[in-house]
Amino acid sequence: MTSPILRLNDVKTHFPVDSGFLTRKRTGTVKAVDGVSLTVARGEVLGLVGESGCGKSTLARTILQLVPTTAGTVILEGKNLTSATAGEILTARRDLQMVFQDPFASLNPRLTVYATLAEPLLVHRVVTAGQVRARVAQLMEKVGLSPQFMEKYPHEFSGGQRQRIAIARALALEPKVIVADEPVSALDVSIQAQILNLLAKLCREMNLALIFIAHDLSVVKHISDRIAVMYLGKIVELGPAADVIERPRHPYTRALVSAIPTPDPDRERTKKRLVLAGDLPSPLNPPSGCAFHPRCPYAQTKCQTIVPPLIPAGPNREAACIRLDEI
Repeated sequence: MTSPILRLNDVKTHFPVDSGFLTRKRTGTVKAVDGVSLTVARGEVLGLVGESGCGKSTLARTILQLVPTTAGTVILEGKNLTSATAGEILTARRDLQMVFQDPFASLNPRLTVYATLAEPLLVHRVVTAGQVRARVAQLMEKVGLSPQFMEKYPHEFSGGQRQRIAIARALALEPKVIVADEPVSALDVSIQAQILNLLAKLCREMNLALIFIAHDLSVVKHISDRIAVMYLGKIVELGPAADVIERPRHPYTRALVSAIPTPDPDRERTKKRLVLAGDLPSPLNPPSGCAFHPRCPYAQTKCQTIVPPLIPAGPNREAACIRLDEI
């Protein structure tokens, strides 16, 4: 891998919670993202996985500065986005784009495909007015859509086609980094494979860095070079995709991997499942010490007081568990 194009240093995104009708009173803070440090290299696909509510989507929006950062820094090619002005962030958007989960909600129903794809080109003055139509046609062909449909509206397309339009919009400015927030979870399984293969193909051809967010490890392992596992606002394991899937180190990752269905019925019947007790704790009132200790089958008393940092867990591997050498 080349040097990092995107770097997150101890990023925190907290949301204050107020109560009261006439007199607002601060009653707590939701720690959606609580100290995440990551790097992504050009051409790399980083998979980000975790349960719903663990902070994946908030982290995605924080990277693009769609929500303000409470602490830490987001650095894109040496430029600190967390201290950038609105104009500087607008300029950075050419290199940093996002694909959202629901393509029907992320596309303006009143705009044709042509208008949707032409807008970023005109706003950022990438091409002249006379070149827009040809550029839109190129974008549609790149994602597997016929340019003859550019005058149609989003409701006239299937879910998979709408997501292709959303991907084409993200590619319009030829970005260097794309953040895809669960881009296939709203699609049928057969269509999921097509979109995954399309994203992988585009990353190879355009040397794109891709942060692929999902809660399904079986989907993430298909496309990712590295996998980061997130739990309650923190990264608990990080490493090469094959290693994380085949030899998970953190107990939470082990539980996620054990839940992946196996195509072989005999192996599926004999496979040992690691079932977690309880539900994901609230980020408004996270547990003390290791946030995973209330659900961890290996937890000891010291886990209730010690916040485990990410430590080496093998070649190019890291995990946040103080009992790595014991379990």
